[in-house]
Amino acid sequence: MRRVEHIMGFPVSLRIDDEDVPEEAADALFAWLREVDARFSPFKPDSDVSRLDRGELSDDDLSADLVEVLGLCEEYRVATGGAFDARLPGRGLDPCAMVKGWSVQRAAELLTAAGATRFCLNAGGDVVAAGGPWRVGVRHPEQADRLCTVLEITDGAVATSARYERGDHILDGRTGRPATGLLSLTVVAPSLTEADATATAAFAMGAEGMEWAAAREGCEVFAVDAERRVVRTPGLPVAA
Repeated sequence: MRRVEHIMGFPVSLRIDDEDVPEEAADALFAWLREVDARFSPFKPDSDVSRLDRGELSDDDLSADLVEVLGLCEEYRVATGGAFDARLPGRGLDPCAMVKGWSVQRAAELLTAAGATRFCLNAGGDVVAAGGPWRVGVRHPEQADRLCTVLEITDGAVATSARYERGDHILDGRTGRPATGLLSLTVVAPSLTEADATATAAFAMGAEGMEWAAAREGCEVFAVDAERRVVRTPGLPVAA
């Protein structure tokens, strides 16, 4: 089974190699992601996030999902000394850096619950996969037609934060300015929640973020800094 839809501003592609997984499993996955976009987008005025930011919702009104997301945002804010922050000065509440990986990981768990054992879910270049090996390419940060490396993933996730698609869009919450110490940083982790949040948080920290990410339990890192130096952790699952 193969499906592609455009949700949350990026393409989401799904490949399931199991023969007995019903089409309804894919329907439920994409319906969940559309629901997340409606509830968590800071760009939709009627979303829970926008209503909370305007003071229209109290803590007692928040869903368990939103409480979880905000709790994760706070966890990473503290862990990075404020570099990762969903509440930047002068800007509204924006948990998108957490919501993407969290929601796609939950989508993958829906597939597993439906009986899928071998699948690859790619959300705007961030991947969660099961039943591999799956080969995941890491794009060169300055040459769109080249790869820096190819990773081999059996069960886990890969996420990359970089400047090549959206420019200097990741801000260092400690300064409010764009993070420019790295060109790209890729994290391999057991879940996309961890991989995506760690990649974004580390990128926001700049060059120091490479060591921080590498020290996170279960995380392997491939990074290119602003001086074009490459750093990779010993356990990075590079394809043969």
